[in-house]
Amino acid sequence: MSMKPLEFDRRYGELDIVVSAFAGQEPGDPETDTAPSALQAYIRHTRHTRHTRHTWHTRHTWHTRPWELSVAEQQLREYARNPPGRLRQRLGEFYPVPDLGLSESQTQSWLSRTADHIKRSIESGDVPPPTSPQTHWEWHARFGELAQFLGGWFPQDMPEEFADHDAAVRDYGETVDPQLTARLVGEIHELLALGLEDHDYAVGVGELGMEVEPPAEFTVDSWLRAVAECLATTVPDYGK
Repeated sequence: MSMKPLEFDRRYGELDIVVSAFAGQEPGDPETDTAPSALQAYIRHTRHTRHTRHTWHTRHTWHTRPWELSVAEQQLREYARNPPGRLRQRLGEFYPVPDLGLSESQTQSWLSRTADHIKRSIESGDVPPPTSPQTHWEWHARFGELAQFLGGWFPQDMPEEFADHDAAVRDYGETVDPQLTARLVGEIHELLALGLEDHDYAVGVGELGMEVEPPAEFTVDSWLRAVAECLATTVPDYGK
């Protein structure tokens, strides 16, 4: 019997987000007091998004819900102290920690150490400085709606569904709620404000799910700017 969503969130919701931030990343050196880069990304700006192409569910922490850091610290520490026994495993009422490349005992130590890092950040007020996203997870955490847009409307088979890039942009603007369109425009402006090199913008949109090149006459950043200008005209009272 699988766990009900509300119960899962109460016990493991924030733990799952923290562990997800480490996907594809090293778990960190246990001999150092420096938080690993994946955890710094979580502390810097945490957002977890689950979606299909036209369905969105977004969770925010840090600058919107800073108390979630304390929830994460509590859930990590509780899991480390009381890993699921055989009964809970048989019933399926537990959180299976993804493979971190660690043994079971090392995983419990890692959970405690990660909780310590979060507690230290909360108590000291020490927050990683703003920077461009450093991991795949952080790209999606910071630019959730842009990931929806690029991954949903510009996958590798985009040319088979739309006549061109403009048609795909128009389809997004015509089918998505104006509030989400406004959020996308804001995220594009936030991304452009980073002032990255074009190569880094190309890496970024790739991390966010874009699998086709922008139109030949555009660089990545100039195309994003054109998209934002186009979509801003479809949002009622945008910019007022």
